[in-house]
Amino acid sequence: MAEIIAPLTMAGEQTSLSSAHEKFVEYLKSQKRSISTILAYGKDIEQLVSFLDGKKITQATSITSEHLDQFKEDFIQKGYTLKSISRKINSIKTFFRFLKSKGLVDEDPATAVSHPKYEVKPPRILSKMEYRALRDACREDGRMAAIVELMLQTGIRIGELARLELSNIRENEIYVKPYESQPERTIPLNKAAREALNQYLSERPKTKNKAVFITKTGRPLLVRNIRTSIDRYFRIAGIENAKVNDLRNTWLVYHLASGASVVLLQKLAGHKRLSTTEKYLQFVKEKTGAEKVKLEEL
Repeated sequence: MAEIIAPLTMAGEQTSLSSAHEKFVEYLKSQKRSISTILAYGKDIEQLVSFLDGKKITQATSITSEHLDQFKEDFIQKGYTLKSISRKINSIKTFFRFLKSKGLVDEDPATAVSHPKYEVKPPRILSKMEYRALRDACREDGRMAAIVELMLQTGIRIGELARLELSNIRENEIYVKPYESQPERTIPLNKAAREALNQYLSERPKTKNKAVFITKTGRPLLVRNIRTSIDRYFRIAGIENAKVNDLRNTWLVYHLASGASVVLLQKLAGHKRLSTTEKYLQFVKEKTGAEKVKLEEL
């Protein structure tokens, strides 16, 4: 039998936007959504509530599709990218689906709101010359050299790298702990990654902190710190239009081109669906060999 969702309000009862916002965030938490999703959706709806408050609209049932279109147009005028605005609309549509399912609104005004059209850019794949230039740029910085090498040789996500602890480093592999909806996995360490990591660990500040990558004062290196540092070395190396995740993109495409099994890469990358890994096949210009079960060094 289908689950019957009991309404949270009595017929005719009004629900304030601020209260609806709080209920929505609690709902996302109860659904075990990732912290980043909860924060992003929560912030988007907070912005919507603030925008509508400026128009003296404080009740969820008072919102129309025209109000939501005005909200969208306001962000266009503020210079937000169409991709960012589309993500905010996703948040709004999820928000109103929740309100309607809980009986907090009778109609869903978000169904009539369209996404702005924008071009989806293909992932940036670094050339051999570029990633070697990046290596050279951070060679004198042992910590960043190890970070870049790990990301290039293992395809580890930046958040996973920031959460690595010393006990996760094994002789020939790294153990990635389960986090939110991501299951645990191990990724092999090749010679280049192992040597860069060993060099960094030999000069790592002495501290009781268990994080692998730390600041000079012994505190864990945060994702934003890692991203800022890599962006700086991209500039030093003369690499344009590149982002941190492009190291992971490069790892995936390089190994697909080298003949690595799609199933193997799905497992090592931590992709939930094989189709996610398969999407990268379109960026492989030419395979350089038969299918392999072992990864080569970049």
